[in-house]
Amino acid sequence: MASKTPIVLSVGGSLVVPKEGIDIKFLKSLKQLVAEFSKNGQKFIIVVGGGNTARQYQNAARGLGELTRDDLDWLGIHATRLNGHLLRTVFRDLAHPIMIKDPTQRKINWPESVLIAAGWKPGWSTDYVATRLAKRFGAKTLINLSNIDFVYDKDPRKFPEAKKIKNINWKEFRKIVGNEWDPGMNVPFDPVASRLAEQIDLTVVVANGKKIKNLENIISDRKFLGTVIS
Repeated sequence: MASKTPIVLSVGGSLVVPKEGIDIKFLKSLKQLVAEFSKNGQKFIIVVGGGNTARQYQNAARGLGELTRDDLDWLGIHATRLNGHLLRTVFRDLAHPIMIKDPTQRKINWPESVLIAAGWKPGWSTDYVATRLAKRFGAKTLINLSNIDFVYDKDPRKFPEAKKIKNINWKEFRKIVGNEWDPGMNVPFDPVASRLAEQIDLTVVVANGKKIKNLENIISDRKFLGTVIS
């Protein structure tokens, strides 16, 4: 059965454009899944990040001189918008023709099945944009897709003893990610978005976007791999 509220997906930019280049297989699989659920009237809001593309530009800019946080943020924002335009093109027959860049804009109406959104302004990540849109359209759950199966209590790339977390509350999760947003930071769900999500009592599921069947299970309320933050 289709939900009356849209399903909000926050898609990590590195799923769309990993280091190897644009992942066409992932984009095809994601579109097929969304199209299948859309047949029953389900709507989706897909917010895409800048990921590896953003970090490449930011790292290059850092190496070329002194930059402000806003400079770095704008590079990231435009990377998200490039990825957003790619998704809007891929979802052309399902998506609203205008990509959303400001989640607070006065009118956001779309008769189509999919609404694509990207970065907004310095200080706010695409996770924050997704959270704002979830609040605006009454979604109780946001699915955050990245390249990890679970949130860990510390970085598993640096600490082999890191423990995966299946369920965690916002207070404990925010101890892990901190309170400050830094352009290009790589965390499961960003600190500013986490603060808002806690305030509005939003549940966030962090899962591996490469595993499309798992995403289908999440949407269908079946058993899935991932971390539930609530």
